[in-house]
Amino acid sequence: MNEADSLKTESFTNPDGDRVVVPLLAEELSVSKVKRATAAVRVTTVTHQHEELVDELLARERVEVETIAIGKPIDAMPAVRTEGDTVVVPIVEEVLIVERRLVLKEELHIRRVHTTERYQERVTLRKQEALISREPIEAKSDTSHQEEGI
Repeated sequence: MNEADSLKTESFTNPDGDRVVVPLLAEELSVSKVKRATAAVRVTTVTHQHEELVDELLARERVEVETIAIGKPIDAMPAVRTEGDTVVVPIVEEVLIVERRLVLKEELHIRRVHTTERYQERVTLRKQEALISREPIEAKSDTSHQEEGI
């Protein structure tokens, strides 16, 4: 495009009847952006170790089963029952005589026994920590984006 094509003109007639041509000018602006790295971030982790003593009470539960012989006749089937920490399970047997009778043969007494004991052990625990550092990037001189004559 030459300079004559880029110029716009406006014409009018003055009071003397002469035609006057007035050139109209316009400026254009061009803007661009460039991304540049100015710094880099480095993240590193460091693991620290230390020992701690585990000191806890551990609970255990065991069951003791005791058989108690009874051997007496009964009229109805007894139910399972609880007496304190003991669960009583009746064991019944039919015995053939001339007639049928329920005989409480024995009972199982099941008692819960609770104990505690101290447990200690040395354990190694690890903990990580993040270290963050910023490293500047050297700026390069870039003259390709500079305008001439400015």
